[in-house]
Amino acid sequence: MTARFHNPVDTRFGWGCLQDLASITAHQTVALVTFPEARALGLVQRIQALLGERLVYVVEDVQPNPDVAQLRGTYERFWQQAGSCDVVLAVGGGSAIDTAKALIVGTESGQFDELLALLATGQPFEPAHCKTLIAAPTTAGTGSEVTPWATIWDSASHKKYSLHLDCTWPKVAIVDPQLMLTVPAGVTVSTGLDALSHALESIWNINANPVSDTFAVSAIEDILECLPQLRRDLGNPELRSRMALAALKAGLAFSNTKTALAHSISYEMTLHHGLPHGIACSFTLPLVLGLAWGHDAARDHTLRRVFGDDLDKAQTQLRNFLHSLDVKTEFADYGVTPTEADAMIRFALQGARGKNFIGSRAA
Repeated sequence: MTARFHNPVDTRFGWGCLQDLASITAHQTVALVTFPEARALGLVQRIQALLGERLVYVVEDVQPNPDVAQLRGTYERFWQQAGSCDVVLAVGGGSAIDTAKALIVGTESGQFDELLALLATGQPFEPAHCKTLIAAPTTAGTGSEVTPWATIWDSASHKKYSLHLDCTWPKVAIVDPQLMLTVPAGVTVSTGLDALSHALESIWNINANPVSDTFAVSAIEDILECLPQLRRDLGNPELRSRMALAALKAGLAFSNTKTALAHSISYEMTLHHGLPHGIACSFTLPLVLGLAWGHDAARDHTLRRVFGDDLDKAQTQLRNFLHSLDVKTEFADYGVTPTEADAMIRFALQGARGKNFIGSRAA
C-alpha cells in the first residue's frame, strides 16, 4: 500500500525550549492568549521578559471549552485593539489554543457573528485576514499545537462549531515540558487520557496509515506506562517529558486521520452532561475498542501490537487502566440510561467524526 503523511508545523520539543520564542518571533509584534492563572504562575511575566516591547496585547481570561458567549467580546476587542499584530501566541491547554485559532481568523467586518455564520455553513472558506499562530501547550494531551482544528461551543443553543482552515495550522509548536510542571493531578489525568483517545482513535480510523500508526502505537505504550506514575509523582521532570512527548506523538497521529467515534460521543456528553473533554472522550474507549475489533484486518493487526490477540483481555486491560485513574467507564456512571446511550452511539456514528470510525461502515 502507499500512504501520505503531512504535517506543516515546525515543532520544537525539549525542556526549556520556550526560550526559542524570542528568536522565532524576531522583529514581530506578538499578542498572547493564555489562561487566567498564567500571571500568578509567573508565565505572563516570563513571556514579557522574552519578548519585551514586542508583546503588545494579552488575552488572559480564556475559559474551558471556548463558548460563543465569551468569545464574541474577546474576538471583537482583539481585532479592534490588536489587529495590527504579526503573531498570536497561544500558551495554555486546548482551550487557550482553540481560542487563539478562532481569534486569528479575521472577518471583513471584524464581527464574530460573521465568523459564526461562515462556520455554520460547514464549508471551507477563505478568511478576510489571518494571523500567524504559535502554540505552546501547558498540558500534555490536547494535540492542538500540531493540528488545525478548534472547537467552538454554544452551550446556550447546545451546538458546537468546528473550525478548520489552512491558516489554523500553527506555524510553530513549542512543546516545553517545563511548562507542565504545575499542572494538578486531575488535569494531568484528563489531558493524558485525551492524548490516549487521540492515539486510539487514529488507529480505528478509515484514514489510518502506517506512519500515523507508528506515532499512535508509541504514544499508547508510553501513556499506559507513564500516566499512572506521573499521577503519583507530579513534579518528576522525566515523567513530565515522557508524557509531553507521548501527547505530541498522539497529536501527530490524529493530525492526519482526525478523530473517530469516541470523540463523536464525547461532544454529546460535554454539551448535555457537562463532562470535561478528556473524560468524555476516554470513558468509552473500552466499548469502542470492542466495536472496532474485527472490522479491518490491518487495523486489528495494529491494535494487537498494543493489546495482544484476546479482545476480552484487551478491553479489561483498558477498563482497568481507566479505573486505576478513578475514571468510570459506563454510561450509567454519568446518568445516561441504556436507551439514551444506544441513541447517543447511533447519533454519533452519523457525525463527521463518527464516520471516520472503521465500524461505521457496518453500522
